[in-house]
This record gives sequence, C-alpha cells and structure tokens, in this order.
Amino acid sequence: MRFKFIEEHRHAFCTKRMCDVLDVRSRGLRAYRSRPASQRQRADMIVLAHIKEQSRLSLGSYGRPRMAEELKELGLNVGHRRVGRLMRENGIRVERSKKYKVTTDSNHAFNIAPNLLNRDFHADQPNRKWAGDISYVWTREGWLYLAVILDLHSRRVIGWAVSNRMKRDLAIRALKMAVALRQPPKGCIHHTDRGSRYCSHDYQKLLRQHGF
Repeated sequence: MRFKFIEEHRHAFCTKRMCDVLDVRSRGLRAYRSRPASQRQRADMIVLAHIKEQSRLSLGSYGRPRMAEELKELGLNVGHRRVGRLMRENGIRVERSKKYKVTTDSNHAFNIAPNLLNRDFHADQPNRKWAGDISYVWTREGWLYLAVILDLHSRRVIGWAVSNRMKRDLAIRALKMAVALRQPPKGCIHHTDRGSRYCSHDYQKLLRQHGF
C-alpha cells in the first residue's frame, strides 16, 4: 500500500521524500515497479482504455452509470463501482459545461422535400399541420436527445422519443407514436428541418404509408 501511494503521488511529491516519510527503501520501490502486473491490474488497464475513449467521444459528458452502460454495450461486463473507481483514480470527471450539440445533419444525398408550410404555422383544425424536431437535454448523466412531434393547431406534443445517442430510429419512433395516437387523415402536412434523419428513405417511406 505504501508503494502504491508513492506511485500514485509521484507527480506531486518528491519520491525520495515520500520514501523517507513512509519508511520504505528506494530499492524496494524499484522492485515494486518491476513486478509484473496482476491479472486484475491488466484487466483494469483494458477497461480504463475504453473508459478514456468513451469519455473523449462523449466530450466528457458520461458519468459513472452511463459509462458502465456504454462499456456493457461494448461487451465489457463491468460494474458501476469498478468504473467509478477507475474514473476517480485517473481523474476522469464529467464536464459540466453545456457545449453546443449539433442535431441537424444537412450534408446528405437524400431528396429534399418542398417547403409546403412556408412559415404559416397556423392550423384551424387538429391533424392538419404537424411539425417535428430533435433537441437535446442536459442531465446529471450527460446529454439526452429528444425527438418530438407537435400538432400546430394546439401546439401540443403528440409524439416523442428519447435516447442517449442520436440513433437513426429516434425520429421514426416519435412519428410512430404520433400516428398511433392521432390516426391523421391523408394530406396532413408534416414539416421538419432538412436533416438526414427526416430525409432518410425509412422516414419518407413511413410518411408515404400514412398519406402525409
């Protein structure tokens, strides 16, 4: 434990001074450093490498539970406590700054539909004009992406879906909920931005099936 303490704090304090204070010999410290890592330590090194990569990809937004969930999706069966310990020991923390998140990807090869709504957001009856969008919400465990469908007559949310990733089916799940709830008549205008998730073949196919 004393050798481990010296190793963990070698960047903050003089190694020789710590050896004197903790009453250990520098020769013993060298032997400790040359000792091969245990199986547990090697496993921790592998888990830590994945933790660092996921922290980088998430812009530092993953806390302990979310990180454990992501690692399990990668096939690493690790618990929250172990993940928390490795993050704590290696100074991996959640970045609380609310960075701007891009939710619209207009750089795609899908067809672009004409703007039928043309900024006329008034609807005199329900199920005549729907609008859809994807936003994001900051939580204690990082970003959550939220897809919603609004009926412009009442401005009420009639379909929604949430995910911790910008998955391809996020917008589709929100639309399916709205269709199941309202059963809109043919000819209802469905207005969104020109992002790839709304212009995708699967989303457009669903719109055609229901007569939008």
